[in-house]
Amino acid sequence: MSVILVTGSYDHEIRFWEAWSGICSRTIARSGESGQVNRLAISPDKRLLAAAIHKKVYIYEITSTSSTPLTCLDAHTNNVTSVSFHSEGKWLVTGSEDGTIRIWDLRSTQVHRTYDNGAPGKSLNDVCVHPNQGELISCDQAGCIKQWDLSENLCSHELTPAGDVPIRSVSLASDGSCLVAGNNKGKCYVWKINEEKSDLPRYQAVTKFSAHKKYLTRVLLSPDVKYLATCSADTTVKIWSISQNYEFRQEKVLQGHQRWVWDCAFSADSAYLVTASSDHTARLWEMASGETVRQYNGHHKGETPPAAVCCALHDGAG
Repeated sequence: MSVILVTGSYDHEIRFWEAWSGICSRTIARSGESGQVNRLAISPDKRLLAAAIHKKVYIYEITSTSSTPLTCLDAHTNNVTSVSFHSEGKWLVTGSEDGTIRIWDLRSTQVHRTYDNGAPGKSLNDVCVHPNQGELISCDQAGCIKQWDLSENLCSHELTPAGDVPIRSVSLASDGSCLVAGNNKGKCYVWKINEEKSDLPRYQAVTKFSAHKKYLTRVLLSPDVKYLATCSADTTVKIWSISQNYEFRQEKVLQGHQRWVWDCAFSADSAYLVTASSDHTARLWEMASGETVRQYNGHHKGETPPAAVCCALHDGAG
């Protein structure tokens, strides 16, 4: 499987798609189980799929045809809102509305470490792993962005760009050069990341801009760090070009979804973007033209598929 494209939805099902034909190749049906699929992540070696479903994280084998997970990671006490693999694929990082970040050892399936984000109301909306693999960046409902050091086992930096306005999503540049955050009011904030050893602040605010007039659901930097995608309740995805001095210019508005756009994922070469929406579909967009080149619908005729709320794409080297 050179291209792995997966979507998760409100109906508890996970679907694998043939990216170019638009055919659903596999469905992980979860009949009799409750809880929507919140987030998906594909391991770097393309072997495993991690699915955050309500309070638990299920690990599935991608090449298998079984709907039975390899294992279930169960320690969070509220919705798991983020899930991401460490670069070697041996560790998994999860964030939850219970206010904790947990690092899991996938070999033992045990919690290796837990970071507590603090008081009630500090529920986590997103967590990403720094490219150096030694730090985590989280954002929460209280408006805080935090850097957690894996070696020191503590929170080493904290940013509050808009007071207590909840930060919905964070994205780190693949080269570790900058951090982008998006909040509930549609605003984006950008920091240049300086070396810890330099005299400059670790996070140097460089710009902020209004991306959407409505609720912002996801910010995502492209792998080549030339573009930023922002998803919103306004049914659109906006593509912003990034200049060398961190000027963000709106390049395209991807229009076609009929309801909220919840999630997105870039192809490895930054040429395509996958999006998931409450309108029951996922779409594959060509970045150069801004056009939909494929739409992924329910795979039974006459079926009205449920809202698609998350997606994952891995078409790079395994």
